[in-house]
Amino acid sequence: MPESMLLAAALGVVGGALAVGLVVFLRRIVLTSKELGTDAEQATYQTLHLASQAAKHLRGGIDELDAARAGKHLRALLGCDSLAIVDRSGTIAIDGDEAVRPVAERLAAAAIAGGRQQVQRRIPIGAWETDAVVAPILGSTGPLGAIVAFASPVRSGLVRATGEVADWVAAQVELGELDASRAALAEAEVRALRAQISPHFIYNSLNAIASFINTDPAQARELVLEFADFTRYSFRRHGDFTTVAEELRSIDSYLRLERARFGERLKVTLQIAPEVLSTVVPFLSIQPLVENAVRHGLESKEGGGRITITAADSGAFAEISVEDDGVGIDPEVLAAVLAGGPADAEHVGLRNVDARLRQVYGDELGLVVETNVGAGTLVRMRVPKSGPRRPSSAGTPDGRLEP
Repeated sequence: MPESMLLAAALGVVGGALAVGLVVFLRRIVLTSKELGTDAEQATYQTLHLASQAAKHLRGGIDELDAARAGKHLRALLGCDSLAIVDRSGTIAIDGDEAVRPVAERLAAAAIAGGRQQVQRRIPIGAWETDAVVAPILGSTGPLGAIVAFASPVRSGLVRATGEVADWVAAQVELGELDASRAALAEAEVRALRAQISPHFIYNSLNAIASFINTDPAQARELVLEFADFTRYSFRRHGDFTTVAEELRSIDSYLRLERARFGERLKVTLQIAPEVLSTVVPFLSIQPLVENAVRHGLESKEGGGRITITAADSGAFAEISVEDDGVGIDPEVLAAVLAGGPADAEHVGLRNVDARLRQVYGDELGLVVETNVGAGTLVRMRVPKSGPRRPSSAGTPDGRLEP
């Protein structure tokens, strides 16, 4: 066969392969477009996607760096030529032409002062003109800033959309402030638990250690180490969450110190399922229940008593309970404790643990308490093994989990 015919045959094969590849490629484009849905569905997806991308940069407030990152997505959402986000102090973040900065500053100041949306036409910017719509970002306590969208021309759709975006930005900023307030509340509650632990327990522990210094120095040294371990854990300055294993380790140190004081009057039974040891729980959520059982259940009972600590695997949950056979609590007093009323002072640990569980997991997963005068007390908590429902900073729970 002549060489020219072989070349032609080879070119034919290559051309055929390219044609088949093109058909397959076009078919995939058609199928992909069908999977994305109608034009309206695609537009809805794009809007939601841009909004979610902007939201994560607004939860910390409208500072210049985060506002600039959010502005990129908000500008695409509004479809304007340039976008300025201005905080109440006048700091401006621009996405687009920097030449609009002086105009954005002036328009934003007027909108923040007046609290009303405005439209400006034929604004000179150097050698060209543009229109602008400015909308104040109004929070519950007053103006937080303003959004200025530049376009040529500004149409009614952009005017309405800019107002809606300004309201949405205000909502995101206030949600961020609410998250910060919740974090501060959680930290305040942990501080309250630490305050409850420190005066009563530290005084009794040091007295118990002192009583062994002359009679049993080795025991005194062991107790000092247990005291150091317990206080190091209880007063650590970071982490809103821990694991069941870490909490139980702290409880073991606590009970060793209390046994030094109670002697044979304090008996403890542990029933722990190994599969729940890695479950994430709020920091200082189990230990205060044990301390409550010792202080308010057994301390005033003649002859002491027994505390039973159980951690069981229950499907998607870890079920943890602390039971004592002590003096019990009047149900009316208990109701006042959990409601945060005046009777709460004696049981601040019980109340704070219940409040934090409800905050993290929802009201349906607060403490369950069974008690009566002279009948002992059983306190139960159910914790999802999947972890807290508030993943902040994510991958880890709020406040970062300390291993």
